[in-house]
Amino acid sequence: MNRTTLSLIAATTALAALTGVASMTSDADSKTDTGADGAHTATASRLPVERSSLVCPAPTSSELGETTYTAYTPKGKTPGTANKGAAELLPAHTAAGTGDGNGSNGSKDGSKGDKGSNGDSKDGDASGTENGKASDSPGRQDVLTGDPVLPLKAPGAPVTVTTSRSDAPALIGISDGALAPGWTVQQTTTVSAGDGRGLLGTSCVAPGTDFWFPGASTAGDRQDYVHLTNPDSSQAVVDLELYGEDGRIDAPSGESINIPPHSTKPVLLSTLVNKPTINLTLHAAVRSGRIGASVQVADTNIGSDWLPAASGAATSAVLPGIPKDATSVRLIAYATGSDDAEMKIRLSGPTGAITPAGHETLNVKSRMTSAVDLGDITKGEPGSLVLTPQGKNTGPFVAALRVTRGKGDRQETAFIPATAAIEDRGTAADNRSKGSTLSLTAPEAAATVRVTSSAGSEDGAPASRQITVKAGTTVAVDPPRPSAAKGPYAVTVERLDGGPVHASRMLELPSEGVPMFTIQGLPDDRGLVTVPRARQDLSLLND
Repeated sequence: MNRTTLSLIAATTALAALTGVASMTSDADSKTDTGADGAHTATASRLPVERSSLVCPAPTSSELGETTYTAYTPKGKTPGTANKGAAELLPAHTAAGTGDGNGSNGSKDGSKGDKGSNGDSKDGDASGTENGKASDSPGRQDVLTGDPVLPLKAPGAPVTVTTSRSDAPALIGISDGALAPGWTVQQTTTVSAGDGRGLLGTSCVAPGTDFWFPGASTAGDRQDYVHLTNPDSSQAVVDLELYGEDGRIDAPSGESINIPPHSTKPVLLSTLVNKPTINLTLHAAVRSGRIGASVQVADTNIGSDWLPAASGAATSAVLPGIPKDATSVRLIAYATGSDDAEMKIRLSGPTGAITPAGHETLNVKSRMTSAVDLGDITKGEPGSLVLTPQGKNTGPFVAALRVTRGKGDRQETAFIPATAAIEDRGTAADNRSKGSTLSLTAPEAAATVRVTSSAGSEDGAPASRQITVKAGTTVAVDPPRPSAAKGPYAVTVERLDGGPVHASRMLELPSEGVPMFTIQGLPDDRGLVTVPRARQDLSLLND
C-alpha cells in the first residue's frame, strides 16, 4: 500500500470523525422516522431541564402582612439526570435610593455578596450568606438572616415557610439536577387592613428580557409598583415604557434604569408621568442583562394583588378562570405591533362559548391601550375569556383582566393575564384545605388532563383524578384532596391528550366578610426541552 492510499484513508477517517456526531440520547428516548429510501432519520427528544432559576419580589411593607412561601418540584415522568440536585432561594439586595414603597424593602443585613450557603460561589446567580443553614421544617423563618429559604430535598414534597416581617426581601433562586424540571415557588401574602388590604398571590417568575403588563395604572386611587430584580452578577439596564389610549406616554425617568447585581428595585409608576391615567400597559424592556419583573397593585377601594406579566404577544389569547360570582370584569388590551388588532370576544363557560351581548368585538389601535368594562359577564357560572382575530386587522396584542368580587366597601380584586397553554404540565404550589378552585379551558378541541395534588408540606399522601374538558368549554373544579394532608399542598395539571388546555388556580381566604382571593395562571412549567438527536452521517464524504 503506497503513501497516497494511506493518506486517503487517513483523510477519510478524519472527515468521518469531524462530520459524524455522537448520539445525544438512547434509542428509547427518541423517535426514529423511516424515509422514502428506507433510511432512518432521528427526530428530537424531550428531556428534563438540568437547571432553572426564579425571582420572587419583595412581598409587602405592611406591618399587618403575613407571607407564606411554598416551593415544589413535581415528580418526573421522564428519566433524567442521576444528580439529586438542589433548589433554594436567597435574599436580594435593595438598590439604593429606591424607597420602600408598598412592598419593597429588601435585605439590609442578610446578603453577603456572591457567597452561597456554604461560602462558595453560586455561579453568580444568587446572593446569600456564608455558612447559613436554614430549617427545612414548616413554620416561621427570619428571611433576612441570609440563610437559604425553602431548600427542597426531593421532588414531590412541598416545602413552606411563613414570615410576618414588613421588610422581607426579594428572593433569588436556582435549582438543578432532579429538582430543576418544573420547580415552582408561590408567594402568598395576607394584609388584613389598610390601603393595601387583600390577598396578594404570585408565582415567582423566571428571569427574562421582555415583560408586558396590560392593566397597570397611575390613577389617584392606585399605587402600582413594578419590582425589577436582577439575579445575575452583572448589571442590568431596563427601560419602562407606558402606553395609554393615545399611545406612548412621555416618561423619561423610566429610561435606562440600572439594576445592580443581585439586587431589586421597586419603581412607583405614578412618579414616571405628569398626569394620572386609569388604563395603562407597562412594558419592561431589558437593554442588557436580564431581570424578573412583577407589578404590585394597591387600590384604596377594591383591595390589592399582584399583576403578573401577560404571555407573549399573539393574534389570539385565552384568559382562564373568571369566578362565577365576579361582580365586575374589565378587559385591557394593547396592540404591540404596527398593525391594529381587532378581536372577537367570547366567553367560554361550562356548556360552551357565547358572545357577550354588546361586547362582541374590541378594536385596539397600533401601539395603543384599549379597555372595556364587561360587568358581571359570568352571570353565576365560571368562565374564561377567549380572544380571536376578527376582520382584516389581525395584529399581535397582549391582554389582561381585572376581576372584582364583593360589593360596597367589601370588594376585592385580582388579575388574570393572557396565559399560555399547558404543553406537558403546570403547577400551582400553594393550596389550602379550603378555598382552591382549578379552572380548565379547552378553546379548540376536547382534551384530557390528569390533576394531581401532592402530599401536604407536613404530612399526607398525594391524590389524583382525570378530567375531560369538552371543546369550547371551561370547567371549574376543586382539586382532589390529599389524604390526611397537613400544610399547603401543590396541584399539578398534566395534559394527556386532545387539544390545547389553558388553566388557572383561584385561592380564596375570606376575612371579616371581605372575599379575599387571588388567581394565578398555570402556563407550561417548561420542565422538558426539545433536544435534537444526531447520528453519524458519512454521506457528506461523497459530496
